[in-house]
This record gives sequence, C-alpha cells and structure tokens, in this order.
Amino acid sequence: MKFISLFVLLAGLLGANVHASLLDEIQVYTDDINPPGEMGMELHINTTPMGITRPGYPGEVVNHGGLRITPEISYGLTPTTDVGLYIPMVRAGDGQWFAAGAKLRFKWLPVQPQTHNGWFSGLNFELSQIQTRFSESARALEVRSILGWKNSQWLLALNPILAWDLSPGFNQSVPEMTLSTKFARQMTEHVAWGLEYYNGRGRLNNMLTNPLQEKAVYVVVDYEGQPFNFNVGIGKGLTSTTDTWTVKGIIDFPF
Repeated sequence: MKFISLFVLLAGLLGANVHASLLDEIQVYTDDINPPGEMGMELHINTTPMGITRPGYPGEVVNHGGLRITPEISYGLTPTTDVGLYIPMVRAGDGQWFAAGAKLRFKWLPVQPQTHNGWFSGLNFELSQIQTRFSESARALEVRSILGWKNSQWLLALNPILAWDLSPGFNQSVPEMTLSTKFARQMTEHVAWGLEYYNGRGRLNNMLTNPLQEKAVYVVVDYEGQPFNFNVGIGKGLTSTTDTWTVKGIIDFPF
C-alpha cells in the first residue's frame, strides 16, 4: 500500500490526454512486446458521444460524435524490441470518413518482469504524419517512457511522454508533456479491472493552468484469453478543455 500511495503521488506530480486531438490510440503502455519474428494485430476503436464542439483552430475536425478505427500491425525484432504501424481512420460527427494518415513506432523494453512478476521499463518512439484537420502540426515525434511494476494481482504503469511538432512553422525545441497512468487489479484468471488517467499539461516551458489542462479518467476492463484479448473503457473528462464522454476498446487478435 505504501508503494501504491507513492505511485499515485508521482502521477499527480508529473501530470500530462494525448499530444494531438486525434484519439487514434487511448492506451497506457505496459510490458507488452512481440517475441522475435512474431506479428501482432491490434484494433483500436473509440467514439465520443459527448465532446467539445468548437474547433481549436480553423479546419479542425473535433472528436464530438465521431468514431475512430485504427489498425495497428506490429512485428517483434529482438527479445527487447518491436516495431509497429498505425493506420488511423476517422468518421467525423457529420458522417464523413477520412484516412487520417499514418504512424510508425519503435519500442525498446530492456527491463521486463520475470514470469509476469516485477519491474518493467523502456522507451517507445513514434513518428506521425497526420492530416492537418486532426493535428495543427501534420508531422510530430513522440518519445514515451514506459515505467511500471506488476505481479499476479496488481499492475501499476506510468507513461511520461514528450512530443515535438516537426512541421514547418510549428517546429519548437521545447516539447509538450503528457502522462498516462494505469492502476489495475486482477479479479479472475482472465479478467482485470482498473483506472486509467490521462492529463495533458502543455509545453514544458509554459505549463497550462489546471482549468486549461486536458484531464480524463477511464474505468477499464482487461480480458486475456480466447478467442482474443481486449481492453474496454469508459472515460469522463474532468475539465472544460476535455471531451466529456469517450468510449474506447482495443482488440488484440492472435496471428
């Protein structure tokens, strides 16, 4: 319990939902990694029945009433590295469909728990090229730290994230700071439930005040078993700058 208290305190101090408005992936990274030579396929699906309706910049497609479907194809390179490709697709609130762009990622997880018990840590690098209707800067680089601990009953994970805009006119040396946090409890052999917290603070040299930060908490259920693994959750925005309600799911298909 002392460790859990320290974990919650650290999450509150670091703070930081996602760098861009496109909610193609709502996920806290843990110790998951593809074995060498093994392919993986995840389908990220989320929708916002009640969200912000006013665009943050001219031409932005807001999340309100929209549906996002993002296949992620991954491949294991070594015992500690894998690569992935995201292909986000969006149905806007008015019914229009868009191919939003693409994202490439490289994950390095040198510290892994033994027999699903212990500490894990690593880094995930993501380069994205997204239409400007979903992100004011079309190109961006994200570096996500992966930190956590788990045993047969508990999972604690932190993802401090730094993101840089790379498009001309938006390129800045100071990144935006984000943090994803997860706390989960195993209920049965195959099912766990927990909380995920997402809180965006803005650029490191110009942190946003609390009312302007993006803050959302999700109640989630994780299932590992046949015929596939999945994560589902319902999220509530906690500030006026965050979508009010979002429903998400991640389906992990075996190859």
